[in-house]
Amino acid sequence: MAETDGRGELGVRATVRRLFALERDVLVLSVAMFAFSLGFQMTSRYVPRYMSVLGAGAVAVGLFGTAGNLVGAVYPYPGGAISDRIGSRLALTLFGLASTVGFVVWLFAPLFGTVRLPAVGVTIGVAGREVPVGWLDPVALPVGIFLGLLFAQAWKSFGLGATFAVVKQAVEPDRLATGFASTETVRRTAFLLGPLLAAGILSIFAFEPGFRAVLAVAAGFGLLATVVQHFLYDASGDTVGKSFEGVGTVVDDLQSMPDPLRPLLLADTAIRFANGMVYVFFVIVVTEFLEVGATLPVVGRLSPDAYFGVLLALQFVVALLVMVPVARLTRRIGLKPVVAAGFLVYAVFPVLLINAPADPAVVALLFAFSGLRFAGLPAHKALIVGPAEAGAGGRVTGSYYLVRNVVVVPSAAVGGAIYAVSPRTAFTAATVVGLVGVALFALLGEEFEAAVAA
Repeated sequence: MAETDGRGELGVRATVRRLFALERDVLVLSVAMFAFSLGFQMTSRYVPRYMSVLGAGAVAVGLFGTAGNLVGAVYPYPGGAISDRIGSRLALTLFGLASTVGFVVWLFAPLFGTVRLPAVGVTIGVAGREVPVGWLDPVALPVGIFLGLLFAQAWKSFGLGATFAVVKQAVEPDRLATGFASTETVRRTAFLLGPLLAAGILSIFAFEPGFRAVLAVAAGFGLLATVVQHFLYDASGDTVGKSFEGVGTVVDDLQSMPDPLRPLLLADTAIRFANGMVYVFFVIVVTEFLEVGATLPVVGRLSPDAYFGVLLALQFVVALLVMVPVARLTRRIGLKPVVAAGFLVYAVFPVLLINAPADPAVVALLFAFSGLRFAGLPAHKALIVGPAEAGAGGRVTGSYYLVRNVVVVPSAAVGGAIYAVSPRTAFTAATVVGLVGVALFALLGEEFEAAVAA
């Protein structure tokens, strides 16, 4: 029965919160997600472009992507273990402070200088002889960019287990997809507004000073989110698990991973490897390969840099429109079909983008299409955390992402090396790998039964 106020009338706030599964802690978590996502999406998607403007080539950009993958692989498990041990409130506060520091380090990145890697010759064997086919030019790695990454991604990756655990302990099992849809909808709203804010700044200033202004704004949002989640989150409902006991604990957690997660993990890893090969190059393709800008009503002419922000915003408009309705649909058709559809969009987008004409309308349609992949994220997260036992949501999530992200670590470096030779080949190869993941999930993926419970 719906909650009522003192006069026996239906409480509007209670109805809305029940409708979207927004319990207090999930609501606070959603606000923090909004602020951190706003800052991260304003900045991280433009870092490869910033590196390119500073003279970095495809190999350096690929190494940046691989560094991000490495951070994503290393952080979730200890982050989940820490949150299970000390509670989600303190864990998320620490991770939030670290992310804020990361934005500040990026802001002052030029002060940290660069490290140069030597040129490397590339040869292939032909008829028993080594034939030189080119050189990987000396690679300048901006120290501040890589150092800032270690901090900036803390809340996103360290806090992954904690955020999953908060939703699991606050929402009924058959409403997990709806609960995740609620947090994802709020977070994806930031994904919409963040790029638009960045685009607005970049439409006024030249890229380099404009991007530094974006970083300053992101740091402010990070600090605000840290304060909000620390003082408003109610820690009384936190479940605390066992402490980390070394490598043996990691092995035990991996061995005890629920069976339904194994085929999902296999397929998801292939999909993410494919996406990781080219993800950091999306901004490069739009701004340098296609060099596509646009003229919009009222706004006027947008440079490719500013238009990329608009494209990201369009992508998340679609995501916001479909996420909650599709999450509700999972209660009738199950989680697997929705997750499979999202995986398919992930897989085919790279080859469509790299072969697109330099037409702003066509590119806009492609980014709108790519937004459909987010429809499957709440269902995907429900498949991951659903089988976990109470008090272990952080560890199950951390273990899952540990395996997936370790395998995906070299994907951007691989994609960068291929991209340096042929952008089309890199993006086509990514789609092939992604389609393999789709096929694996279609054949082997399992359903979480509580998702379709009445």
